[in-house]
Amino acid sequence: MPEAVHYQRDGAVGVITLDRPDNRNSMTPELLDAFAAASERARRDASVRCVVVTGTGASFCAGADFRATLQRAEGAPHVRSYAMYEPFLSLLDIAAPVIGALNGHTVGGGFGLALVCDLRIGALDAKYGANFVKLGLAPGMAISYLLPRLIGVARANELLFTGRLVDGAEAERIGILNRAVPADTVLDEALALARTIAGNAPIAVRATKRAIQRGLDLQVRDAARLEAYAQAESLATGDAREGIAALLAKRPPTFTGS
Repeated sequence: MPEAVHYQRDGAVGVITLDRPDNRNSMTPELLDAFAAASERARRDASVRCVVVTGTGASFCAGADFRATLQRAEGAPHVRSYAMYEPFLSLLDIAAPVIGALNGHTVGGGFGLALVCDLRIGALDAKYGANFVKLGLAPGMAISYLLPRLIGVARANELLFTGRLVDGAEAERIGILNRAVPADTVLDEALALARTIAGNAPIAVRATKRAIQRGLDLQVRDAARLEAYAQAESLATGDAREGIAALLAKRPPTFTGS
């Protein structure tokens, strides 16, 4: 069986591909470990001037697989919660611009993965968003930090408080996506954009990325660590147990506030 995530280079463009379509590229220990390794390869590849992150199948990444054991560290609950997201957050260590080629549904932790990319091309007919509150959970992976900076506080409040998912057209309109295109053209569009970026002076492009991050005070890992406390507390509630059980049973949850 091939790696759950693999890395390859197409000229000056590196491509990281999540490759567990039968499981919607969900966050399992296998996929997270493989993603960390692929991200490290991209970071160390001195010839790469832009990186594209994509998936196979109908989902880019559907977030956590609640049938898997995702607690990836010892220690306090918030430490374990943060450690689950660290492989995806490793994209922050790549100096070159990173483009998310969101080939399909991008939800929960997968939505967080998309937000840490610098640019996003997505499928028109896919769904995007963070539905944590529908599962009785607080958000993770710095989504509550990144989304307001991307689309504005009021719109982010609406999406995060309701857990509503949006389609590609709305995601483009409100600024989650740079462009929404038919699913079968997402990767080609992203690669074309990556090649345009790669054709520019690499030192200048990387310096520009650093300047943008400094200007936005982009301390994503600090935000993710703070979120981890709230997510760990919510994970211990009865509502979280109900929300996850309802998701797996494909039924509406009944929350009691306990």
